[in-house]
Amino acid sequence: MPEILSHIGNLDLLKRPKTAFLCSSKTTSRDILKSFDWATSVPKDSCIISGFQTKLEKDVLQLLLKRHIPIIIVLARKMYKELPVEMQSAINSDEALVLSLSHLPRNSKQSARVRNKYIINIADKVVFGALDTSSSLANLTKDAEGIGSCTISKRNNQS
Repeated sequence: MPEILSHIGNLDLLKRPKTAFLCSSKTTSRDILKSFDWATSVPKDSCIISGFQTKLEKDVLQLLLKRHIPIIIVLARKMYKELPVEMQSAINSDEALVLSLSHLPRNSKQSARVRNKYIINIADKVVFGALDTSSSLANLTKDAEGIGSCTISKRNNQS
């Protein structure tokens, strides 16, 4: 498991049950609608973990932030020099945590793979908003059975 190199925000969120939200870059309009429906129906006491890197993940992040759903953002690059305003507001409200697993100034395919593995490993449940079987994301888990939105329930242990 990679080491957390830096963080900003509420570390107690790591102790909570976590749902990973991950998407391939290639999405369909159906993926988008299902992901938006999912994000608007997430219970308020949830904690969502993701890299929030793809377009769809970023759009879902905005919905989660507006609903004040606690989030953990895992970066595949070094820590932000300055947080976006909406993220800073969530940090100030103890509703967010930003983790960095890399010293790289930008994401790389390898650092994104490490980040996604980390997210899947510490999550209690994994939700794929969009899953393209030819993507590197699909290769990360044997549990990924199908294309499009799917949910995979995982173990109940905490990291």
